[in-house]
Amino acid sequence: METTIWINDAEVRALNLKEELIEDPHSNQKKRKISFDFKVTSEEYHDIAVLLYEMNFRIRIPAQELEFNASISNYSTSITDLYKPGQIADYYLELVEQA
Repeated sequence: METTIWINDAEVRALNLKEELIEDPHSNQKKRKISFDFKVTSEEYHDIAVLLYEMNFRIRIPAQELEFNASISNYSTSITDLYKPGQIADYYLELVEQA
């Protein structure tokens, strides 16, 4: 199932969205953690790379009425260089809620 997630002002079509509560080992507080897959085309690559380098984000998931600040805890991609036209990479992203 596809879910729209806004990462700052960028719309991402997320697949396999998973939400969980984790305990922050430093504060012992519960924080949201979301993980999901998404596709990135060679045409979108530069904008997504620049976005992810920001590391800290405002996350909005309208369908679940969720909004919170988060940072990247893990990510991966099937292709690290998407400069050839017509390529599509599979990205995986984990974001953890921040204060």
